[in-house]
Amino acid sequence: MATTEARSSSHPDPSELLFGHFAADSPQPGYKTLRDKCPVARSDFAGWPSTYISRYEDVLWALRHPEVFSSDAEALSIGQEQPLIPLQVDPPLHTLYRRILNPEFIPKKMAELHDDVVVLVNGIIDKFAGRGACDFHEEFATPLPSTIFLRLMAMPQSDLPQFLQWRDNIIRPDVEPGDFEGAARIRAQTGHEITEYFAAALARRRDQPDEGFLSQLVRLELEGRLLSQEELLGICQLMLLGGLDTVTATLDCMVTYLATHEDERRRLGGHPDLIPSAVEELLRTESPVMVVPRVVHQPVTIAGVELSPGEHVNLVLGAANSDEAEFADADAVDLGRDSNRHLAFGGGHHLCLGQHLARLELRVALEEFHRRIPDYEIADGAEIHFSPGIRQADNLPLVFPPTA
Repeated sequence: MATTEARSSSHPDPSELLFGHFAADSPQPGYKTLRDKCPVARSDFAGWPSTYISRYEDVLWALRHPEVFSSDAEALSIGQEQPLIPLQVDPPLHTLYRRILNPEFIPKKMAELHDDVVVLVNGIIDKFAGRGACDFHEEFATPLPSTIFLRLMAMPQSDLPQFLQWRDNIIRPDVEPGDFEGAARIRAQTGHEITEYFAAALARRRDQPDEGFLSQLVRLELEGRLLSQEELLGICQLMLLGGLDTVTATLDCMVTYLATHEDERRRLGGHPDLIPSAVEELLRTESPVMVVPRVVHQPVTIAGVELSPGEHVNLVLGAANSDEAEFADADAVDLGRDSNRHLAFGGGHHLCLGQHLARLELRVALEEFHRRIPDYEIADGAEIHFSPGIRQADNLPLVFPPTA
């Protein structure tokens, strides 16, 4: 690993590069600055000290060593009243949880949903295709994963507005920039509401089981015992956040890019066989999840910088995914890129549990959208801004020739 020093006064503040005004709209220049000038850099943004690690080699090493870089509840507090399982549990316990949860999310089982997802996607497109315009974020990217999540959980579609409000309260609380105390209050209240909701839902599934995931959860056993209420609630809250947010943000990022790059969009529309590799490449280049938090549990030196137990660290996935040391022509978007070891879904033990479901949703969404609406662009005069951390668009108005 190359030798460097933590950020000095002559180096930029990584928090400003990543989370400053509209930085998430086009984060690639900030990623490059971090990798080139301060690949391991400390920041004390608004009194919240953290260290940012941005080179692919170092980020991957950290992801693969949870005994050093832990993702336990100390790494991130978002109002949860119990650890988010399996995200905030490290091996060996993490391995036990994954062993019982993985069978519900294997590729074969997700593939069984393909035809239903195709029908759902086309039903969503039907609502605006003849209009020649839509807000892609509100009318497509949000309802698609949300509806699938509710179906998997066998929960009423009427609860979706409440779920979306909880999602935004946790991930994007409505406070002034830098108001961390206000954000913490909103998250704590929201976390309590989520806990109460799922506690009641789990009780109903114990008494009246159905075919949904919640009913399967209450029957799961870990080393010969049923999961505790705390464990079940931790799984449910993580599923809520993952199921309602990440795919929405990813679709926003992908379609914004394609809407502003006509040649690439036309290439994709004319060669649908490229879509699987295009999904991977746009996950790499657009990296909806900019950073993931960790806390240091063992002393370690990364790129010449000593880190001590208790230090909070942000692994900058977006910067790692555009590192020239790992990806040839890293700044170029190659929709047919063959080898693509991107870290958009994390890596190591904590590789995203729902990655196969996410890939299915993304692939079918791009296939069906480009089959029916191959030519589209962003509406004249529209300003599109992305939230930092997880890059979700605030709006995405598209115009296109009306279709059937």
